[in-house]
Amino acid sequence: MTDLPRTVPATPPAVAAVAQSRSRAGNRPGPEGTGVTALEGGPFRIGPRVLGAVRTRPYERRRDDPVYRPLRIFTLDPAASRLDGAIAVVNVPYEPLGPGPLGCLFRVDPTDGERVCRAVDLDAPTNLIRQGRAPSTTDPEFHQQMVYAVCSLVYATFRRALGRDIAWAFDAEDDQGQEQGLCRLLLRPHGGTMRNAYYDPKGGAIVFGYFADCATVGRQTVERGHVFTSLSHDIIAHEVTHALLDGLRARFTVPSGPDVLAFHEAFADLVALFQHFTYHTVVEAGLREARGDLAKADLLIGLARQFGMASGHGGALRKAIETLASNEEPPQYQTVGEEPHERGSILVSAVFEAFLTVFRRKAGRYIRLATRGSGVVVGELPPELLEVVAEEACQLAGQFLTICIRAIDYCPPVDLELGEYLRAVITADYELVPDDPHAYRETWIAAFRRRGIYPPEVPSLSEDALLWRGPPRPLPPVPALSFRELKFDGDPGRPADAGELLRQARALGGLVATPELMDLFGLVRPGDPRLGGDTVESPVIESIRPSRRIGPDGQILFDLVAEVTQRRIVHEPLGRVDFFGGATVIIDPRGEVRYVVSKSVLSTRRLDRLRRFVAEESGRPLWQAAHGRLLPRSEIFRVCHDRR
Repeated sequence: MTDLPRTVPATPPAVAAVAQSRSRAGNRPGPEGTGVTALEGGPFRIGPRVLGAVRTRPYERRRDDPVYRPLRIFTLDPAASRLDGAIAVVNVPYEPLGPGPLGCLFRVDPTDGERVCRAVDLDAPTNLIRQGRAPSTTDPEFHQQMVYAVCSLVYATFRRALGRDIAWAFDAEDDQGQEQGLCRLLLRPHGGTMRNAYYDPKGGAIVFGYFADCATVGRQTVERGHVFTSLSHDIIAHEVTHALLDGLRARFTVPSGPDVLAFHEAFADLVALFQHFTYHTVVEAGLREARGDLAKADLLIGLARQFGMASGHGGALRKAIETLASNEEPPQYQTVGEEPHERGSILVSAVFEAFLTVFRRKAGRYIRLATRGSGVVVGELPPELLEVVAEEACQLAGQFLTICIRAIDYCPPVDLELGEYLRAVITADYELVPDDPHAYRETWIAAFRRRGIYPPEVPSLSEDALLWRGPPRPLPPVPALSFRELKFDGDPGRPADAGELLRQARALGGLVATPELMDLFGLVRPGDPRLGGDTVESPVIESIRPSRRIGPDGQILFDLVAEVTQRRIVHEPLGRVDFFGGATVIIDPRGEVRYVVSKSVLSTRRLDRLRRFVAEESGRPLWQAAHGRLLPRSEIFRVCHDRR
């Protein structure tokens, strides 16, 4: 074996098993353009993402290792004031690092175009003793540290919320990753001169651009320095969320309708916004300036302020909630545009309104006590009150962020609509906190109702109506998927090896491919007359993952969460286009199916919407024609961000 970087751990046995499993399966390529490796033949196939759980492995802390690596970062961006907590020391989960940094999850590329910058060595004694490089707009090594630290923090947030490792959606590309069997997300802090940053699913990378910040003085343009997107906390958190969501859902990058990419953008914004509240000093500064009114705390509810100012927005690039007069109604879902950021903003504002409602309810009692019942704050908040209210905001934001992330496991695997995300949130939260003492779910429903975001096929926006239902007819249990039969690599959120993942996928495939049960999972047999002459491929087991969630009272809920999809090839005037159906299947510890969240591959409503979307001006740029087919653009997030 070739020598590895001195600080990067050797290949875990579970990861090394991937190559063996691929060899046994033959690693046969799927049909042209499907992006699926056929690890099984017959009535179903196993997609390559199933093995992602053993290709993406965070560092396993050893007994004598530190718990955290303290590093300095910009909490907002370089334009923020130090008095507002713009610089903080954060505790990044510890792992030994090679220069770059190079760890188990991330590989930072130090190059800037053709120029090779020195790679930061965070294990060097001088960097260890001073908590990393000092925050700087001109130090390339700090730029590398910044993207690594923020991406690591966001990854840790997802891992805590879901109780498992989050797998990337791509294979290992670099030689070191292939050598170790690891899959790392490539981070390029100096990705080129452009007013953009984007996640590249095909290349398994996040590319951060930079550009000159210019101002007009008289008739001349004066350069005021450079804006680096790799120094914006919001942009980094937003982009790594795209990568994490892509790893969690195989088909959320297929723009089958206006809501799919709108959700991707909205979800990434929500993660970036709620990450603001992990910095107590920033929260105190925002609340102090707004005198306790969180809706007016621009420091907290604005995204990418420096980027927005330099790009001519006059302020933050986007805000969490609309500025409305007391008698105005917020924008409505049925009339909002179809550009992904614009459409996604309505979801962001709905979630943030729910957060504000609960915050005012919880913080109001302290403000009433401090104001002798009036609730009217005159002047600045007293320091003690400010500290208590800020603590309440930080804790609540963490809870809302966890709710947002956990709901992904309850979303359908394809063609997500914004109203269906509400159903996923309500169901996931109900499973863990049935009594809902603080009426969190009620505030979510009210905020979505105010914006007219209604899920399809739901009679009303009541909590009972929004809950996903169990299978419409009984399904046999799958004993092979009961927790007593599962094998783990020490942690219940970590499968033992590739062979175990393939065994689980085969057991699930045997259920979903049973002819008389396929319709329950949104699937259909080839040659079904309802296809109208279209062809379908065998169902694909996209993923099967453990879920471990901890409730507010310490209760723990274990499940298996799986995705199965099926491709229908539809012939359109512009070319053949792929239309997907399938289901998210949630299985309890006894191997019994708890939920089947399905989207039928025979749905005429969804198919008609896809046909309209690929032909309209809003959807056409997201697709490209190649060899008689319409395919989603490979750099789809770059296209989206260029259009904002």
